[in-house]
Amino acid sequence: MSERYVWLTLFLLGCYHGVNPAMGWLFAVALGFQERSARAVLRAIVPLTLGHLVSVAIVVLVALVAAAAFPHRAVQLAAGGILLGFGAYRLIRARHPRWVGMRVGFWGLALWAFLMSSAHGAGLMLVPFVTAARSQMPMMAMGAPHASYAIGWLMVGVHTFGYILTMTAVALFVYGRLGVSFLRRAWFNVDLLWAVALIVTGIVALVA
Repeated sequence: MSERYVWLTLFLLGCYHGVNPAMGWLFAVALGFQERSARAVLRAIVPLTLGHLVSVAIVVLVALVAAAAFPHRAVQLAAGGILLGFGAYRLIRARHPRWVGMRVGFWGLALWAFLMSSAHGAGLMLVPFVTAARSQMPMMAMGAPHASYAIGWLMVGVHTFGYILTMTAVALFVYGRLGVSFLRRAWFNVDLLWAVALIVTGIVALVA
């Protein structure tokens, strides 16, 4: 995959997370209706993004450390196996962390987003891209290990930008135009789609 398509894919993965109601925008819309204010929707976006960012960044950091310590093929096989296993788990048992009550503060909402993103394996999808970049960058071959961390965080940033952009747009549109009742008429199983995407990416990582 060429470099431009790698970055586009990372951005689109972020957009997909932003579209998924289980990743935060549904919570933001519910808070907006509760307080009868679009500002409440926007206020919720910040901690939701923070929680998602931390969840993804932790996985990417682990991947970068592993890529520096072990052969690329070994890390690639491990990443593919984890993606396959987690995708199968999501197909079999797609339960979300429970949350009590809707009146939560900034850090409570950030924690909720962190748990939801972790439960969905949000950062796992970035692992093949991170490990591939770690093995291919010329600067790393010349002994510049910090470059791998820079490119990893840039990947997280591109992914998060797609997430926050899409989540904000969807939340405001649903709050202002549709209302949550539309989900009863236009619902599709995004969790099933995500589980399949995890499995497909795992297979690609194993055979690449």
